[in-house]
Amino acid sequence: MDVSGRIAVVTGAGSGMGRELALQLAATGAQVAAGDVSPSALEETQSLAAELDGRLTTHLLDVSDESQQKRFADEVRDQHATDHIHLLFNNAGIGGVGSMITDPRELWERTFAIDWGGVYLGVRTFMPMLIAADEARIVNTSSVNGFWASIGPRRAHTAYSAAKFAVKGFTEALITDLRLNAPHVTAALVMPGHIGTGIIANSRKVIAGTDSDRLTDPELVAARARLIASGVDAQRLSDEDVEQIVADRAREFTDKAPMTAAEAARIILDGVRRDQWRILVGDDAHELDRRVRRDPEDAYTVEFYDSFADSAGWSLGSL
Repeated sequence: MDVSGRIAVVTGAGSGMGRELALQLAATGAQVAAGDVSPSALEETQSLAAELDGRLTTHLLDVSDESQQKRFADEVRDQHATDHIHLLFNNAGIGGVGSMITDPRELWERTFAIDWGGVYLGVRTFMPMLIAADEARIVNTSSVNGFWASIGPRRAHTAYSAAKFAVKGFTEALITDLRLNAPHVTAALVMPGHIGTGIIANSRKVIAGTDSDRLTDPELVAARARLIASGVDAQRLSDEDVEQIVADRAREFTDKAPMTAAEAARIILDGVRRDQWRILVGDDAHELDRRVRRDPEDAYTVEFYDSFADSAGWSLGSL
């Protein structure tokens, strides 16, 4: 599929891979409808797109809310004067709480509702506009956590992983569903490894319902507990010290990533152009995919993680 000049919808377009997808699409002359939950992030995306050939509109959107998804679709119809779209990138997502046992249910379900529900509602909402195009493509962002439900043996990761597994299964099932019932529409699954995005900092803001970089009292308690579990004597640290460690680790996640968001977006768009349905992003994603397929029985052992982390430079278990 040639993405140039197409009409594209991108969620999570305020930062990271979503922003880069929106900008790189606009650079081809595409019309882009960029959705995100952060007004300030959307303003920055729009500013960056100002000199590009395409047209980019911004739309405030919580992807887990069906009424907001429907409003988003109405805005796309109105502002782009169209009854169809060619590309739907369901990219929005957050990290965050992971344990079914120790994390609050409402926070666990918030993560799942965004990471899985946002994809499902995006496809459900925009399907009529996809079918109305001469050809169209759905591109759903899962993760390496869509085939390996872990960030290591030392921290629970159930909400995010369960959601990303759901995205993977849903997208693969769509391949046959679309072939039978809308053969001019196809689906692609994106599974990135460690990409240099602001997902850690952005996720805590979404879950905490704030735009502030300061941690709330419950966040400080949780962060202190995580540090203690990782071997840090956090009881002696001030709240400011804990806050600084959290900020440093979020920055380290971005700065030390083996691949930038811009590089990841280029790989994704190249995969769309080549009609790939399965797009692994990053050498670490390819290597982890090989290891899990080769040795699924041991995939959740400490030894499996440590061996992979040593080879790939991963150190996510303490984040």
